[in-house]
Order: sequence, then structure tokens, then C-alpha cells
Amino acid sequence: MSGGTSVPGAPAGLDLGGTAPAALPAAARAARVVVALAFGAQGLAYGALITSLPGFKDRFGIGDDVVTLVVLGVCLMAAVGTVVSERQARGPGSRAVLVSGLAGIALAILVVALAPSLPVFLVGFALYGFGLGQVDAGTNMQAVALQRAYGRSILTGFYAAWSIAGILATVYVGQYVSRDVPQQVALPVVAVLVAVIGFLVLRRGWRAHDAPLGAPAESGDGRRSPLPWGAITVLGVAVAAYFVVDSAAATWSTIYLGDVLAAADDVAPLGYGAYLATTLVSRLAGDLAVRRWGRVAVVRTAGLVGALGLLAVVLAPNAAVAIGGLALTGLGLGVVVPLCFAAAGNLAPEHADAVVARLNGFNYLGAVLGGVFVGAIGVGSTLRIGYAVPLVLAVVVVLLAPRFASRRTAA
Repeated sequence: MSGGTSVPGAPAGLDLGGTAPAALPAAARAARVVVALAFGAQGLAYGALITSLPGFKDRFGIGDDVVTLVVLGVCLMAAVGTVVSERQARGPGSRAVLVSGLAGIALAILVVALAPSLPVFLVGFALYGFGLGQVDAGTNMQAVALQRAYGRSILTGFYAAWSIAGILATVYVGQYVSRDVPQQVALPVVAVLVAVIGFLVLRRGWRAHDAPLGAPAESGDGRRSPLPWGAITVLGVAVAAYFVVDSAAATWSTIYLGDVLAAADDVAPLGYGAYLATTLVSRLAGDLAVRRWGRVAVVRTAGLVGALGLLAVVLAPNAAVAIGGLALTGLGLGVVVPLCFAAAGNLAPEHADAVVARLNGFNYLGAVLGGVFVGAIGVGSTLRIGYAVPLVLAVVVVLLAPRFASRRTAA
């Protein structure tokens, strides 16, 4: 069972809005810290690579069309990494998935940073994509298992760690660019930090395993417990919609501000930084908001606020308005994905790792649409029109909000 060392007697349909169990194992507290660090390592690596895209364009003489292909390749390799992660989790467990993914990302950053040519650079991003898929799956598997052990909503806090590290990454990239530090020197520092955190996860990560797929359910009635594909798909649509927005902000906001709105080189990265900052605020408040108003109300409000922010981005007459719109987008939509995984953790608790891995696949569908489709529209016309795609999908999140009700509420 996922979270095999979780608190005895926790019901399968646990409502995670309550208080933590009194008998919480000390290992769970240590695991919560290192898993938060793993989310941070993921955000640091992703933020550093994404905000370094303008530098990669100059260094290798590539255009937006090649950037689009790189994003597509990363998404495809990440999907492969997620599939491998589900199988890997059935053996040594989700901790091993996360450790191997962090090791792969550390290696990939070194390859990208030190690449002497474009083909080697592309290989590095392919390696990064595979590791990203493993880390995406592994962090969420670990977080869902720990949330069950705690018996209350803690998942948005893990995503807050991702946002903090992403913000630090944008600051770091801005500093090394402004000081003319070569990427070959600056980016390996990120690789070392990711590798160190991978070692900490190896030592202190949460030991969690699924029940074998096809095994009898915990109810003891002898029936097989298939994965709830209908519910996974509904949540998956919300995940994909969010990642269209997130990937568009991460991949294209710096380029949009610089190329379309004529922002200075030191101002253009601030759009993604503002998005990350307000995403952090959203996620820090997310668990408390869910306990007070419930998932449905929080997700519905998140979608509406995010749609307003994206409308400002599309209509922005200058960089300042676009940065404000990106900030509003992050404030609204930052809680959507953690609440998707929180809801998914209750769909089939005995197979939570498998549910998480399959839900995580929708991440890359959204990333492809956000990073590739938005970019393709931008190449054909303008990125201003490209940002209309995430605007429409933010409205989709509002429409899907009722499906975020907990199993107990739905019953």
C-alpha cells in the first residue's frame, strides 16, 4: 500500500482536512523535509534551464522554432520517464524513483551546461526530460503517501517549496547573466545542489509501496480493484489545462516580454519571476484555504483569477501590464495541480503510486500544448495570440471545479 508505514487505522477514504494523527512517526517528519527539498531541487533545475533559454539561443544560434522542438522533446522524454517510474515504483518504491530522477537531472544539467555543440546540447535536454518525468512522478508519489500519513492536507506546501526554488533560480540566472558569468560555470552549481538533495532523499525519503496491481482490495471481498480511469481522466484534463498555462508562462514569458513588448534584458525574466512569486503565495495559503472553504470553491476561484490574469497578458500594451497579468495568473492557478494530486490520492489509496504516475502523464500533454502549441502560434503570428490558448483553458479549470470534491463530500 502507498504509505505503507503510515498511521495504523487511517481509513481508505480519509478526508484530509482534519488534524494530524498524534502517533505520527518521526521518520515521516524527516521524510517531509527531504521531499520538500526534492520539490525544491526540481523547481531550481527547471527554473534555471527555462530562464536560460535566451542565453542558449545566443550561444548556439537557434531560433524559437528550435526552442519549440526542444520543449517537445523534453515532454516526450518526460512521458517515457513517467511510464518507467510506475514500473520502478512497484519494485523498490517511489523513493528509488525520486533518487534516480534527481541523479538523471543533475547529469543532464552538466551535459547541457558543458555542451560543445548543438547535438550534445539536445542530448542533454533529452536526458533532462527523462529525469524530469521520474522526478515529477516520484515527488508526487512521496507527497501523496506522506499526506496520508499526516492525515491532513499538506500537499500544496510541497509545491510551495518548488516555487521558492524556482524564484531563486530566476534570481540566480539574472545575476549570472548580468555579471557575464558563462553558463558553463554557472549551471554546474545547480547540478551539484540537485545531486546533494538526491543523496538526502536516498537516506531519508519515505518508504512507500503500492499494493500489487490486480490484488484484492482492502475490503476483503476478493474483487479486483481496477484503477478508476474515468476519475483519473477528469482530473487529468485539469492537470493538462494547468500545465498549458504553466508551460506557456515558463517557456515563453521571457521571450514574449523581450521580443513582443520590447522589455530590457534584465526586465524580461521578471515576468516568470512574478508568476512564480504569486504561485508561491497561492500554495502557501492553499492548504488552509481548502480546510476552510473546500477544494471545489478554491479551484473555482483559482480558475477565475487565473483567467483574468491571462486576459491582461494577452491585451498588455507594455511589459509592466504583462508582468502584472502573469502575477495574477500565478496567484490564481498555483493551487490547481497540488489539489489534483490530493484528490487523486483518494481515488484508489491501495494503488496511489499507479494513480499518481498515470495522472502525471497529463502533465506533459499540457506542457506540449503550452510550450509547443503556443510557441508554434507565436512563430506563425505572434505570441500575443498564442497566450489566448491558456486563457481559454483557465476557464476549463473553472468548469471542472465540481469534480474536485472529496469522496466523502461526493457521497
